[in-house]
Amino acid sequence: MSIEALRGTLPDYAKDLKLNISNVLQSDNLTAQQIWGTALASALASRNAALTRAVAADADAQLSPEAQKAARAAAAIMGMNNIYYRFSHLVSDKEYAGMPAKLRMTVIGRPGVDHADFELWSLAVSAINGCGMCMDSHEKVVRDKGISREGVQDAIRIASVIHAVAAVLDGMDALA
Repeated sequence: MSIEALRGTLPDYAKDLKLNISNVLQSDNLTAQQIWGTALASALASRNAALTRAVAADADAQLSPEAQKAARAAAAIMGMNNIYYRFSHLVSDKEYAGMPAKLRMTVIGRPGVDHADFELWSLAVSAINGCGMCMDSHEKVVRDKGISREGVQDAIRIASVIHAVAAVLDGMDALA
């Protein structure tokens, strides 16, 4: 199923999401790889199977196998890092923040795609997962690597709409 077909299954109360899902996947500030890698990583982070399959199907025509793997890796590594770093940032005992993580994160150094793209996808997943420390870190890297504020905003718009669509689909399933 494509995103367009999935869009047609959204209920009337999600009309804004129906409109936004198509609009956010177009950007003058991001490359096609950045857009579709963000969408794929965001769908994986949002954990709705139907949405993930639809995004992956459409992304297949836009992303190389290496970029698809890197977007999946961004969702995977941020699934771990966002929990760990959100804990160390939010817990009252600040000694945790100074302790070494002792977690393997080699994919961040060698993602298989342009580092700015991987960091952008990591930023989008970090926004979905609500890790402020990770958002600050990845936003700084992507900005230092030349992605504009408007590009960052576009990626976060993609993440927000993808996540909201996943929530609606999960709610529809729960009420069925």
